[in-house]
Amino acid sequence: MNDRLYERALTQTLTRALERAPVVLLNGARQTGKTTLARQAGERIGMTYLTFDEVNLLAAARSDPQGFAAALPERAILDEVQLVPEIFRALKLQIDRDRRPGRFLLTGSADILLLPNLSESLAGRMEILSLWPLSQAEIEGNTALNVVDRLFAPEPLPFRTSPFDREDLMRRILTGGYPEPVSRIDAVERAAWFGSYLTTIVHRDLRDIAGANIEGLSQMPRLLSLLASRAGGLLNQADIARGAGMAYTTLLRYLALLEASFLVQDIPAWHVNPGLRLTKAPKTFLIDTGLLGHLRNADPARIDADPSLRGAMVENFVAMELRKAAGVSAVRASLSHYRTRDGMEVDCVLEDSGGRIVGIEVKSSATLQNADFRGLRSLADAVGERFLRGVILYGGEMTLPFGEGLQAAPLSFLWKPA
Repeated sequence: MNDRLYERALTQTLTRALERAPVVLLNGARQTGKTTLARQAGERIGMTYLTFDEVNLLAAARSDPQGFAAALPERAILDEVQLVPEIFRALKLQIDRDRRPGRFLLTGSADILLLPNLSESLAGRMEILSLWPLSQAEIEGNTALNVVDRLFAPEPLPFRTSPFDREDLMRRILTGGYPEPVSRIDAVERAAWFGSYLTTIVHRDLRDIAGANIEGLSQMPRLLSLLASRAGGLLNQADIARGAGMAYTTLLRYLALLEASFLVQDIPAWHVNPGLRLTKAPKTFLIDTGLLGHLRNADPARIDADPSLRGAMVENFVAMELRKAAGVSAVRASLSHYRTRDGMEVDCVLEDSGGRIVGIEVKSSATLQNADFRGLRSLADAVGERFLRGVILYGGEMTLPFGEGLQAAPLSFLWKPA
């Protein structure tokens, strides 16, 4: 078991949300530390902890949701709330009678924004926060370090030399960010954990979310493996349906379930400029590279021997590190990707509320050429003065300039201070 408590970058955001909203929902994938974080935040304001994983509590809430909600303490944590969708409307009645902030802290292993009717029940009364697997900065104890805020700083990235350890990078990628595997040194133990995790998700969580609205989920493991083999690629739903051997309508329902349960994450295409011929398909990533490596049966030797596998793993790793940081950054940037019909592309595009653009390319190699910046230059031309900078994160050791607004930085920039 993992007995280490990691400081989470979301802690202050959660604390502030409880000070202003009557209901806060903390959602995210199973085993990311939601319960620990919720109990830590709730203890500060005297919240009572209740979990719907407890069978009697679950039965009572399902039997009489309004009576259950009326009997709750003034301040309560309700864990795994997606198991009782009926509770949302019952909580609405309680909140309408007493709208004091910090009344209820809900946690869920499903994204209710993707589940019909649930989020609408508490619209205007609830703040929603997402807890992702640990970022590399959190694992290192650098919770104050936010890579997105650093990328939007007005000054260029400072020159520095940072020793690069390829074995360390592969270890980080294959371990991922779920707290339990992070604590397991042995690769065999980590593989056993990921296997059990996927079994629980498929045979319990997805069925709980789907209810009677979907046929048996026997094809889900094959679909997950297929998505893992295409991580970082454009989402071609018709092609995936053929590869998975399932009807197109079934695929759409399965993909919605996988996204709702925080197993996969779509990153949309950037397409603000109507004059450009841009690809509009999203890219699909797994939310954790440890899980991705498990599904692809990857190990350091295989990754070293297969450049396409290495590229996909590193891009997924960077995209999700940026996704985690964006959710708690001061600039609150959105994340997308850029690809033109003539083949120009940028792996990740960050856009802040003021419209400033930062492009990030990912290269696993240690050497760079001027041509590697073609996609970033295309993006800069497309957005004009809104372009703040373009950065290639690569497997080298130095932060280097490559022309106005263009730089290269080591991949360790994601978790090491400047």
